[in-house]
Amino acid sequence: MSRRPLAPPLWFGGDYNPEQWPSDVWQEDIDLMVRAGVTMATVGVFSWAALEPSDGRFDFEWLDDVLERLEAAGIGVDLATGTASPPPWLTHEHPDVLPVTRDGVTLGSGSRQQYSPSSSTYRRYATRLTRAMAERYGTHGALRAWHVNNEYGCHVSRSYDRESAAAFRNWLRERYGSIDGLNDAWGTAFWSQRYGSFDEIEPPRAAPTTLNPTQVLDFDRFSSDALLELFRSEAAILREVTPDVPITTNFMGLFGPLDYWRWARELDFVSDDSYPDPADPDAPLTAALSRDLMRSLGHGKPWVLMEQAPSAVNWRGSNRPKPPGWNRSLALQAVARGADGVMHFQWRQSRKGAEKFHSALLPHAGANTRVYEEAAELGHDLRRLGDIAGTKIHARTAIVLDWDSWWTLQQEAMPANLDYAALLTDWYQAFWRRGERVDFVPTDGPFDAYDTVVVPALVTVTDEDLSRLAAVAEDGKTLIVTFQTGVLDPTLGVHRDGYLGPLAKHLGIRLLEFAPTGNSSPKTSVTGTVLGHLDATNWQEHLELAGAVLEATFDDGWLAGSPAVTRRETASGGDAWYIATQLTRDSIARLLDTALGAADPTVVRLHDAGIELIDRGRFRFIINHSASTWAGKVDDIELMIPAWSTQILENPTH
Repeated sequence: MSRRPLAPPLWFGGDYNPEQWPSDVWQEDIDLMVRAGVTMATVGVFSWAALEPSDGRFDFEWLDDVLERLEAAGIGVDLATGTASPPPWLTHEHPDVLPVTRDGVTLGSGSRQQYSPSSSTYRRYATRLTRAMAERYGTHGALRAWHVNNEYGCHVSRSYDRESAAAFRNWLRERYGSIDGLNDAWGTAFWSQRYGSFDEIEPPRAAPTTLNPTQVLDFDRFSSDALLELFRSEAAILREVTPDVPITTNFMGLFGPLDYWRWARELDFVSDDSYPDPADPDAPLTAALSRDLMRSLGHGKPWVLMEQAPSAVNWRGSNRPKPPGWNRSLALQAVARGADGVMHFQWRQSRKGAEKFHSALLPHAGANTRVYEEAAELGHDLRRLGDIAGTKIHARTAIVLDWDSWWTLQQEAMPANLDYAALLTDWYQAFWRRGERVDFVPTDGPFDAYDTVVVPALVTVTDEDLSRLAAVAEDGKTLIVTFQTGVLDPTLGVHRDGYLGPLAKHLGIRLLEFAPTGNSSPKTSVTGTVLGHLDATNWQEHLELAGAVLEATFDDGWLAGSPAVTRRETASGGDAWYIATQLTRDSIARLLDTALGAADPTVVRLHDAGIELIDRGRFRFIINHSASTWAGKVDDIELMIPAWSTQILENPTH
């Protein structure tokens, strides 16, 4: 899609909710925005009740005033459609819009996101508001982008109400064509589950024991698609009325309920909400992963960090504030990893409501505060970095990410409980530690741009995609495949040719049996002549060599002495590795040193000291994620970087 580019060069600002404040505060807000260097405001996200106080009675005068003030100050607007939270009059008059849990509990109003994704009533009212917004503001001088709804699926990603059940049946009809096709795909000969018609099918509600696995997976797929259809219904109106205005909705990092590969295709630019926990030592890692994922979802195009907290949030058990400098550093990390904008939730801290203790760029204590002053410093940084906008980032490593596999691994009646997001993160961190850029890719690639492709626990996959992965090694590249890959096809049937399907012969192994180690003693280990001793946990598999070279064997359990890590060298000089256990992070790093060559020791030392070094365009970002000042050399330049701070230099390789 070719639409109006993101502008001005780098977005900076946050959600602005003027309806929470009397109008005599608005000009003060805008004056302080200008002082802080704000270039963009997200407006109207939760404004439905203010925009439409009663059925069909719209009130736009207050929003007209706000947008005119913002335009006069030179601040652009990412204008929301306002549909994220239905107003009380709508749920009161039409309780059928409310979502229902798998246990049959109807969720009430008084919060937010209180709608069923399949509610035709909700969709009718939401699209009416969207059209009214588009027709009134589509040519407004402040408008830079449309922000559809907000954080789809954050609170209600699955609804089991009657209208969702009917929509699920229609989705199944379209997917399978006939009830016989569905019965075959779902394997309903098992447990006397054969259906005579689609009308007999219900969502996978609470049941006496394990539900049909394919029914559960299809409901996950359907639920992601149902929310996507809501997005499409609003986006279609915006593209009709304002064809040149780019459209986004905010993702939420590595978020399980929605298949973001399908979603990203519908956006003009990807945007993300990111709330790393200051109490979590992995926060810089998980933030980096989220940045690289957003860039990957947009196929390398710049994206926008749409929300982050300037300091503390309000929804954790203990809401630790971000230490001085930390928000700026994570914001610049996003820019270094491809973001063309840094936004926040929110501009002015609320006095009332559920988020009154959530930090804001303008806190309760006002402008004479470290939070506001840090915001102004970040605004200055982004003005300096303006010419970085639009520059792209190239990675030589890809990690395969697949939502079908994620949903499958969460199901009951699997060999063991595995945390798919944790597995992805473990492999990502090893490349992060090496200072190497990573792209995430779907199961069908493309893979040709990468030297290394890592496939963690791709449990649900087609034969065709397994063959595409096999071609990576056959083309002279490095392919690293982990346990629980290639076990099931998209109907959750075990591959007819056995585990790993057509990939097995390219890996040079036969996978015979799974052997999870159990919760009581999950640790295991492996040892190889070159690899040495590697620690692992949770998982073992029974392998036979069928052309691969043995790189390590299990040290313990009934599989002691049997293959744990294998490698097959292809005729083109590629390598196909198989890892039959869940290696610890340090052990993954050591395996990569063998498979790919040792990491740059300078980069590893920097990482171990809490320093992240990232290049984008003509800038080099050196981020100190640690709680102490770091002193050392980078490119023969002596630096002293305080705790949680960032130094920006010219990129010597540019």
